[in-house]
Amino acid sequence: MNNILSIIIPVYNEEKTVEIILDKILDVKLIANFKKEIIIIDDASTDKSKEIIEQYISKHSDKNIIFFSQAKNCGKGAAIHKGIELATGDIILIQDADLEYNPREYNRLIKPIIDGFADVVYGSRFVGNDPHRVLYFFHRVGNAFLTWLSNIFSNLNLTDMETCYKAFRSEIIKSIKLKEKRFGFEPEVTAKIAKIKGIRIYEVGISYYGRTYEEGKKINWKDGLRAMWVILKYNLLK
Repeated sequence: MNNILSIIIPVYNEEKTVEIILDKILDVKLIANFKKEIIIIDDASTDKSKEIIEQYISKHSDKNIIFFSQAKNCGKGAAIHKGIELATGDIILIQDADLEYNPREYNRLIKPIIDGFADVVYGSRFVGNDPHRVLYFFHRVGNAFLTWLSNIFSNLNLTDMETCYKAFRSEIIKSIKLKEKRFGFEPEVTAKIAKIKGIRIYEVGISYYGRTYEEGKKINWKDGLRAMWVILKYNLLK
C-alpha cells in the first residue's frame, strides 16, 4: 500500500471555481499519512479553465498534480475514465471542479476503506446533519426517484446514487469497464459495482453547497432521462 489518495477532477468551463477548489484540496490534511495525487482532466473547456489550471500547476510545482487536456469535449464520464486510467493511488475519489462539495470531508469518505470495512464509499447529501443548500424541488424528487429505481434493480439501499462524492479502492474501480461518457457515469458505476460478489459498499453523510443554473449548474432533465435508461441497461445486462 502506497498510502496515496488519487483525486480525479473533471473540468469543463469552471474558470470561476477551479483555482478555489484546488486550494481547498491542497489545504486538506489526510488521515493515516495518506498523500494526495491530484488528477485534473480538462474536457476541452471553451473558457479560461485550461489556462488557469496550467498557471496553477506552475505555481505549485512541488505538488503531485497531473493534468490531461482532452482534444475534444467528450463528457464528464469520459474525463473520469481518463482519470481512473492515470491514477496510481490506493483509493480513487471523484471531485467536481465547482464548489458544491467540500474537500474537508475526504477523511470521512476514505476512513471506512482505510479501516478495512469498505471497498466503496458514497457521500450522501441526504443523510446527516451537515449544511445543505435549499434549491430545486424537482431536482430533489428526480434524485430520489433515480436512486429508488437504481436500488430496485441493484438491491442496494443507497440514499444518494447520483452523488459526485464516491471513493473506491483502486483495484475495484480499475477492474470495471466503464462506457458512459457523460452524466451516465453515476448509475452505470453503481450498477456494475453492485454486481461484484462480496462488494462492501458504505454511505456517509456529507454537506452540499448546490448551485443554480445561473451559477453554472449543467445537469438537466435530459440527463435524468438518460440516467433512467442507463439504470435499466446496466442492471439488466449480465
